[in-house]
Amino acid sequence: MADVHHFTHGLVTPGVAYALSILGSTLGLICTARMRTATTNKQRFWWIVLAAWALGGTAIWAMHFMAMLGFSVTGAQIRYDIARTAISALVAIVVVSLGLWIVGFGKPNVARIVIGGIFTGVGVAGMHYIGMFAMRLNGDVSYDTSLVAASVLIAVVAATVALWFTVVLSKPLAIAGAALLMGVAVCGMHYTGMAAMSVKLTTPTLGGATSGASAANLLVPIGVLVLLVIGGLVFAIGAAPTEEDMAARAYLDRVQAAREEAAAVAQQRGTVRRPTAFTPRGK
Repeated sequence: MADVHHFTHGLVTPGVAYALSILGSTLGLICTARMRTATTNKQRFWWIVLAAWALGGTAIWAMHFMAMLGFSVTGAQIRYDIARTAISALVAIVVVSLGLWIVGFGKPNVARIVIGGIFTGVGVAGMHYIGMFAMRLNGDVSYDTSLVAASVLIAVVAATVALWFTVVLSKPLAIAGAALLMGVAVCGMHYTGMAAMSVKLTTPTLGGATSGASAANLLVPIGVLVLLVIGGLVFAIGAAPTEEDMAARAYLDRVQAAREEAAAVAQQRGTVRRPTAFTPRGK
């Protein structure tokens, strides 16, 4: 078996991956908190979409890709199938959005959270292995079944807890603590799945180089895309009114309505005069 390394660049890649997972989880939980205060289904739908991009696109998939930059196999050149890599990103966003839809529409309950967690967790694990299948190298890849099962179990538990967080958390300190915990769970699932992988090198095919894009070639476009997504999420969260803003606006609307009603009553009293009786003098 070939030597497999998950921390080729030391703690840089796992550190950045963990930071991305925390950032995506934080933005996602803020979006779901806004989702719960939405007044229409349309608003709720768009907050779910934004939360799915934050959780699925940043906290999970971007973390996965960044961690993969530290993966190497001694004696093998690694390339990535662009189509499969893109599919893995799409799967992450879609399964998270569906999980959020399960718990976000209708009254949240334990059954919804568990069902959504199982579906989302299995989907996230599937995303991880699709991303691993996107790797191309001159070698036969095999997996330890017990570690694969452990990674799926971690994904399901993490997804279930994350969905529970999305329906109960709204305070900044609670969201920050939950994001730290979710980052640990996502990274734990990834590296457990990677630990299940072993590689047996084979003879290189005629023609030499392995087809596909290198991690360095994908780093810039994916990095730019992640930054754009994060910037868009921050702008959307900052531009949208908070629960306190909406409560203040409702209060001001009530005050204005009371003033208008009082003015209308005063005007009506000033224009309507009671008739006075006329009594002839001397009578």
